[in-house]
Amino acid sequence: MDIRSHTFDRLRRVFSRGLDLVEYLGLMVIGIATAVAMYHEVMVMVAASRVQLADLLLMFLYLEVLAMIGQYFKSGQLPVRFPMYIAIVALARYLILDIKEMTEWRMLAVATAMFLIALGVLLIRYGHVRFPYREDSEASATEKPFVKE
Repeated sequence: MDIRSHTFDRLRRVFSRGLDLVEYLGLMVIGIATAVAMYHEVMVMVAASRVQLADLLLMFLYLEVLAMIGQYFKSGQLPVRFPMYIAIVALARYLILDIKEMTEWRMLAVATAMFLIALGVLLIRYGHVRFPYREDSEASATEKPFVKE
């Protein structure tokens, strides 16, 4: 056994563990910050004694971020669709909040962006179902990834 390859493997494992730790810490910080922001938004709604659609959409954005973090911790993977869902909701919130100040062209641009992102989600989902990754196809025959029965 070559000492250099053994040392390189050990160094690679240590480096990989360090990156995993930084990644988990970053996700924990994002999760805690999202929960705190969500709490502050609830307090704003309670203080105002009313809930507006913009508040609900913002809460939904927070929930999507938390779901994305939860998905990563459960599976170790982050589907690219999650940030795309968040982008659609963020654009919808922007459209709803600023519709009075928007020109027709800006409204059309935002709606087109939402449509294109939704189309992207459909294409990614279709590609995943039609052309699964090797890891998915190597799963047992009884398991169907991402398919509810």
